[in-house]
Amino acid sequence: MSALRLATSDDLDRLMTLVGSLHDTQGIAQDEDTRRGALTPLLEGSPHGAIWMIGPRSAPVGYIAISFGWSIEFGGLEAAIDEFFVREKVRGRGMGSEAMMALARALSSEGIKAMNLEVDTDNMRARTLYERIGFRSRDRYHQMVRLL
Repeated sequence: MSALRLATSDDLDRLMTLVGSLHDTQGIAQDEDTRRGALTPLLEGSPHGAIWMIGPRSAPVGYIAISFGWSIEFGGLEAAIDEFFVREKVRGRGMGSEAMMALARALSSEGIKAMNLEVDTDNMRARTLYERIGFRSRDRYHQMVRLL
């Protein structure tokens, strides 16, 4: 069973390591000051998002970071999963899907209407996991971004 708990400022050092691991595997170049600056507000109660730790408090095995937005289509608040990571050595044991399901229940109980995420089209392992826990492709939409 995976423990899922809201991260706090006390988790910053462990979270920096986990986020660094994800960014390394995804080829995301980010210096530690920028990473720390992006994480700190979410750990201090920012209304724009939150981070949940997966696993034991003393040795978490992953995290889920979300940001909140508003959707007219879905009728209210929505949660965008910005990053989801489980250490390679413990993948395949159900901890990620269990954590994601627990997060969905928690967010739903707080009035969140929908969760969305992006997944690499070639990452069939992740796509299979997300589909198994209820995510569906929105094929008529194409994700776009403009960096500012």
